[in-house]
Amino acid sequence: MPKLMKFSRLLSVLPLLFLAGCNMVVMAPSGDIAVQQRDLIIISTVLMLLIIIPVIFLTLLFAWRYRHSNTAATYAPEWHHSTRLEIIIWAAPLAIIIALGAVTWISTHKLDPYRPLDRLDAERAIPADTKPLTVEVVALDWKWLFFYPELGIATVNELAAPVDMPINFKITASSVMNSFYIPALAGQIYAMPGMETKLHAVINKEGEYEGFSANYSGSGFSHMRFKFHGLTREGFDAWVAKAKQQGTMLNRDAYLKLEKPSEKEPVRYYAGADADLYNAILNMCATPGKMCMNEMMHIDMKGGGGKESAENRDKLQYDNRHADEGIVAPAATVPATGAPARSEPAKATDGNSMQHDMPGMDMQHDGHSMPGMSDSADPAPAQINNNN
Repeated sequence: MPKLMKFSRLLSVLPLLFLAGCNMVVMAPSGDIAVQQRDLIIISTVLMLLIIIPVIFLTLLFAWRYRHSNTAATYAPEWHHSTRLEIIIWAAPLAIIIALGAVTWISTHKLDPYRPLDRLDAERAIPADTKPLTVEVVALDWKWLFFYPELGIATVNELAAPVDMPINFKITASSVMNSFYIPALAGQIYAMPGMETKLHAVINKEGEYEGFSANYSGSGFSHMRFKFHGLTREGFDAWVAKAKQQGTMLNRDAYLKLEKPSEKEPVRYYAGADADLYNAILNMCATPGKMCMNEMMHIDMKGGGGKESAENRDKLQYDNRHADEGIVAPAATVPATGAPARSEPAKATDGNSMQHDMPGMDMQHDGHSMPGMSDSADPAPAQINNNN
C-alpha cells in the first residue's frame, strides 16, 4: 500500500515535468509590441472563459442534480420553452462575441506590423527628434543576415539594438520562405524571396534574447537561430565599433559564398557591405548575369519586350542557381536541382503509369514554365508584348 501511494504521488507530479522546458517569454516579454500582443492573448482568453467556465460548471451541476437516483429533482416532461432562459443563453455569448470582435478589430489595426510606432511603452510617447534604427533582414539557408545600412555594417546570426529606440525591420529571403521571430520583441513575420515584409518594434529592457525561424525551411531549420541584444546607447555604440574592428567586407563574392546552404554558422561581423546588396538580394539578382525583378517588372509595365525578350528567360532562372556547383540541399528535387522526384509516379488502375499517358505534360519544368508547356514553346506574339 505505501508503494502504491508513492506511485500515485509520482504520477501527480509527472505532468509538471513536461512544463520544465517551457519558456514563458511570450507571457513575459521585454518589448512594447510583444507586451500588447500578450495583453491581447490574456483578454481573449478571459472573455472566452466567461462562457466556458459557467458551461462546464452547469454541465456538472445538471448531471448531478438530475441523475437517475435523485428522486427529489423536478420532473417536467412537458416543459419546452422559457423566454427568460433563452435571453440568458443567447445574450451572454452575443455580448462576449461583440466584445471580442471589437478588441480584435482595434488590435488588428493598432498592432499592424507595417504601422510605425507611436509610443515606446504604455507610459511614454516617442520623442519628436527620435530617428528609428533601420535593419534589413535576409533569411538564408540556414542562417540570418542583418544589414545596418545607416551604420555601414552587417552581421550573421547576431542582432543588436539600443533600448527604447524604434526599430524598422525590412525582411526578405534568398530562397525558401521563412519566418523571422523574436518572442520577447514582437510577433513573427514571414520572410519570402522576391518580396519585402516589414516590422516595427522596440525593446524596452536590456538583455540577451532568443531569435529563430518559426517556419520550417529544410534540414538546417532547427539550428537557424540567433541572439538579439538589447543594449544601452553606449553598449550599442561599443557593439558597432567591435563589428567595424573585427569585421571584413561583404561584397557580392562574399555574399554568394555565404548564401550557399550551411548549418550552425558562427556569428560573423562585416565592417562594410555593398550599398546595393540588399536590394539585389530582394530583387533576386545578386548573382552576376541575373536580371533584377524590378527591371523585369518595369519592362512588363511598358508593355513587354516582344520576341527579343526571350533571351531574358535565362536571366530570370533562380531556383537552380547552385545545381551547376554540385551543391544540393538534402531531399531537394525539381526545380532546385533538376533531379526527379523520389516518389513513384501515380499508377493507373490497369497498372500503367499515368504520366506518359498525358500528352503535353512535362513534369520536370524549370520553375518558370508551367506544367504542360514545352520548354521550346515560342514566345508570346509581338502584339501581346508590345503596345503597337
